[in-house]
Amino acid sequence: MDRAGEIAGLGEQARQAFEEKHRAREITIAASRRAIQACAASIRATHRGEFDAAAHLAAEARDHLREADDALIGQPDVRTNGPLHDAKKELAEAWLTLALVRNEALPTPEDLHIDIAAYCNGLAEAASELRRQLLDRLRQGETARAEELMGAMDEIYSLLVTVDYPDGVTGGLRRTTDALRAVLERARGDLTTAMVASRLQAALEAARDAAGG
Repeated sequence: MDRAGEIAGLGEQARQAFEEKHRAREITIAASRRAIQACAASIRATHRGEFDAAAHLAAEARDHLREADDALIGQPDVRTNGPLHDAKKELAEAWLTLALVRNEALPTPEDLHIDIAAYCNGLAEAASELRRQLLDRLRQGETARAEELMGAMDEIYSLLVTVDYPDGVTGGLRRTTDALRAVLERARGDLTTAMVASRLQAALEAARDAAGG
């Protein structure tokens, strides 16, 4: 038996497998980084009201993740590791934030080609992003729209808090939901303060008008 040749063959097989895995991992890391950057830019554009730019950037991020998915065919252990999950969570956050701010139907996990764990985490973070929109609406005197945003945040939190599975299954959703709860309470305080101030101002103006009459 040619033991040396046998072992050399196994070594070559291992090197080839590891090289393919390494190449897939490098492509995934780079594509995930580009996707995360595009998602962050998309969310900033959404908050500025630049919705076309936001959609373009979110679509760009989706293309980057498609590149990563293609590289990971046959490499399931790399697929489930951190960078790609984080990038897909950011992709969900970007698209869901845009839909919530524009008051449009929410894209589904199937629409975004992402798993449900990344989607739910992105949904929680998109809901947190709504506090900024809520404050902007209050500054502009759009109390009704601020209440709608608050309602959306409440609905999302009420859903996610019922998802009671281990973090290994949900991708750490419990922590993300806990963070949303803190943002939700601050937003509720912001809205309550603004509404009380608005009612007080209206009462003062009514009293002033009555006195002047």
